[in-house]
Amino acid sequence: MKKYEIIKKHDEFNNIIHNADFIKNNYFVIYYMNNNSNMSRFGIAISTKFGKAHIRNYYKRITRNIIDINKKSFSNNKDYIIMIKRTCLNIKYNELLTSFENLLKELK
Repeated sequence: MKKYEIIKKHDEFNNIIHNADFIKNNYFVIYYMNNNSNMSRFGIAISTKFGKAHIRNYYKRITRNIIDINKKSFSNNKDYIIMIKRTCLNIKYNELLTSFENLLKELK
């Protein structure tokens, strides 16, 4: 993900989470909302209850990689917040990838 594609501001996160539509499965929740630009932006949220910092960062890196692989599946001019659920722990990468791709199919 490029720097201009990332949502970091706390107010933007809260606005999207409280006012947007969402879809979910066992491992992820995706909130999506229209924006005024011609590109899609992404934010990744993970709870501190998930584990220690190195574990949370590991799963954020995996999620960023999955987003980069499936970037063409996202529609432009939307903001996305991807929340990682605690059930992702001890799940292999391929299962997370297929689960995320199935969730994107539901999104369309």
